[in-house]
Amino acid sequence: MRRFLLVTGLLLTVLFLGTVHAKVKVKVDFDPAFDFTKPQTWSWDDKGVGRVIMARTADDDPEELKGRAEPVIKDAVTTELAKRKLQPPGGSGTADLEVTYYLLISVGMNAQYMGQFLPAVAAWGLPPFNSATQAVNVVETGSLVLDIMADNKVVWRGVAQAEIKPGMPTEKRRELIQEAVRELLAKYPPKPKK
Repeated sequence: MRRFLLVTGLLLTVLFLGTVHAKVKVKVDFDPAFDFTKPQTWSWDDKGVGRVIMARTADDDPEELKGRAEPVIKDAVTTELAKRKLQPPGGSGTADLEVTYYLLISVGMNAQYMGQFLPAVAAWGLPPFNSATQAVNVVETGSLVLDIMADNKVVWRGVAQAEIKPGMPTEKRRELIQEAVRELLAKYPPKPKK
């Protein structure tokens, strides 16, 4: 019985963690020559905190979305960087690092057709029947790009991508942005490549 409970607990843990991390896909790249142990302070880029780019319809209003998303992004980034012992510069001093974000909202499409995964007929190099679309999936995706710069050069870039479901409540979108920032900055400072 004890073994059953232990196995069940482990399975539930794996399933729970899998569903939490399945929402946001994260990719990070960094300059391996940069010493990430030296920076102590950070600030938002003086050219602007960030930018929202939308590629869905002609009626999109990036400024309206920026007004809703930017406070959430700023708060999440500030919280996560403080956990990593990075603080804003005191007084009028310049920061060691500058941070900026890009929020990209677009629509993508996936299509599958009959015979897509079958090998071609060796004699002609063609599938054994005409292809016809069998499934089409149109999805709205959001990507959050965080750039960390030193001396006007990007030294760390993280990209978090997630599917945005139509009609998703505002609070869920807020949680998705917070999770994206948390997942991204969990990979800062980066471990040196071997």
